[in-house]
Amino acid sequence: MGAPIMPLADDWPLLVPHPGTVAWRRASDARLLLAAGYALLLQVSHPTVGAGVAEHSRFRDDPWGRLLRTLDYTYTMVYGGPWAAGEMGRRIRSFHKQIYGERPDGQRYHALEPEAYAWVHATLAEAIVLAHERFGRPFTREQREGLWREWRSLGRLLGIRGRDLPGDWSTFRDYFQEMVDGGLQHTTAVDDVLEALARPAPPPLVPRGPAWAVARLPLGHLLGLATIGLLPAALRRRFGVRWTRTEDLELRALGAALRASTPVMPSWLRSAGPGYLIWRQEAITRGDVASPSRLGRA
Repeated sequence: MGAPIMPLADDWPLLVPHPGTVAWRRASDARLLLAAGYALLLQVSHPTVGAGVAEHSRFRDDPWGRLLRTLDYTYTMVYGGPWAAGEMGRRIRSFHKQIYGERPDGQRYHALEPEAYAWVHATLAEAIVLAHERFGRPFTREQREGLWREWRSLGRLLGIRGRDLPGDWSTFRDYFQEMVDGGLQHTTAVDDVLEALARPAPPPLVPRGPAWAVARLPLGHLLGLATIGLLPAALRRRFGVRWTRTEDLELRALGAALRASTPVMPSWLRSAGPGYLIWRQEAITRGDVASPSRLGRA
């Protein structure tokens, strides 16, 4: 008999990061939010994930809610402690059991297909490493390997088996390239994400009006610049998005400025996760992150 897909509660303390680990120190730098769209595009360009988001998500109506719920999940897994992380992992897996349907090509899909389910988890580690390289504090080789070990351990709390993800970061790079070359597609959900980034809706508590009309264009430009700029060139071509030399220079200048800000950044911005969890405690307790009764809010 094989090992159970979900770890026992007694094992949860062995699977979560703790103060001093790479994930704990580096997974919630506020500058990483610039890579949120990049991670989401990587996810929804997987044909199974894209179909699930297109059929079961309200992303187009509530993109900021989607971001908050993603942060709720990620920060709980990293900073919430073993019991909160373990329960979150169970909740996330239970939620995904109910996401299934038919892809545009006629193939049936289920959100718990091992490759698709593991890919979503993997993209978050990819986004953390790349965003730090471009906007924050670049990782050393040892730090990349350490983060990946910790991320694979967190995956166990979600029911991601060891064999579903590469064993080390160097192998991950080959896996990532294979997905870019042959596994990712221009799905309907890709267009939805690109549209939401280009014309962002006002965040919660920000009223529509003249002030938002002024802020919307530069925000959309910033989000698009970071998201498209981080994509591999092959995916830009596949998605039909342009990338100019001027935009590349803009992104490089933005990255240089953000990296230079590291010495003066307050600690709560370099590691925003613990404070964020305090702010969102009520919503997380309610189950807004992922709950079978909230399928339409995924």
